[in-house]
Amino acid sequence: MLTPEDELALLLKPAAGGVYLVSTGRAEQLALQRQIYDAASEEDVAVKFAAALAAIASAKGVVLAIPSDVGAGFRRGANLGPQAIRTALLAADPDWPARMRALGVVDIGDVFVVPQLLHDDMLGEAQKAATRRAIYAGVPEAVAARLPVSPLSIAERALDLIFQLNPTAKPFVLGGDHSVAWPVSAALARAHAARKASFAIVQPDAHTDLLEERLGIRYCFATWSYHANDLLGRGGRLVQVGIRASRHDRAYWESRLDVRQFWAAECLRDPRAALDAIVAHVKATGVAGVYFSNDIDGTDSAWAAATGTPEPDGLTPEFVLELIARLGREVGLVGGDVVEVAPPLGPTPESTQRTVDLAARYFRATVEAALG
Repeated sequence: MLTPEDELALLLKPAAGGVYLVSTGRAEQLALQRQIYDAASEEDVAVKFAAALAAIASAKGVVLAIPSDVGAGFRRGANLGPQAIRTALLAADPDWPARMRALGVVDIGDVFVVPQLLHDDMLGEAQKAATRRAIYAGVPEAVAARLPVSPLSIAERALDLIFQLNPTAKPFVLGGDHSVAWPVSAALARAHAARKASFAIVQPDAHTDLLEERLGIRYCFATWSYHANDLLGRGGRLVQVGIRASRHDRAYWESRLDVRQFWAAECLRDPRAALDAIVAHVKATGVAGVYFSNDIDGTDSAWAAATGTPEPDGLTPEFVLELIARLGREVGLVGGDVVEVAPPLGPTPESTQRTVDLAARYFRATVEAALG
């Protein structure tokens, strides 16, 4: 029988290790891992990764990367977002790992991603068995048979184990496309239900992500919000900010799905009034906290071009940062993510760096607002 720590050691890899590399990029990946863990060798990385898993039970928060873009649209590249954001965090502040430890935050690494898979519900038994043999080599067959193989399924199981060890730990997630917010929402909902607490999701985004299914797929970047909204019990607990690319207007979504939306034009017209209205609405729902699910394309493409679906006329960085700070002060954050950062898709090296640096600012601000 596996302990939660033993199972997490099978499901996760050291930070920056979730993207499968054989040769190209492997040296850069190892160099980043040594920097994150202040480690002299790959063996030292493994020792410090094990120590991070052992520290979950006493942590205030955990950093988890889910470097999967299988749930995205026709433009991919968000699988490289977590490594780029971690690099930017360290470039801006070489003491970032130490500062996180001082806040009680443990970086527990990455979900390991088989790049052709998304969710175990989409796989036949033969494929799951074949993938288990590949990624859990050496694990007894009876144990491996119970382990998930797809990134969303692994993430959900890992978060369940984290909450089993530490029910009040706050997850801080690096994506990946926006489908990675689904396993976080599902695990958070179970953890909060066990404590008889409720939470809201505030989602800066250019798009609603409110399809029940897309081309027959239940969980992907375009559907996760629909299912998360149901988990929350609707009632306006899903709050979408910065919407501007939708086939339907706000009245359509709000009347049918009982979400609350603040479209980008409203936020740009009077930012202060919009911020006041968002925070007032969240408070009025009576929730105990907010999960801040931050799609980088909610921000105007002038600042966030390196993403799968950049959109003009979006939120300013100052607006998003102030929203994070106010929700942290006035409601409380139970965690957050930054998703859809796709470094290969920036039209210029400068626009890519601008997007990644902004994502790092957003992530740092989210952690600090939740725990500062």
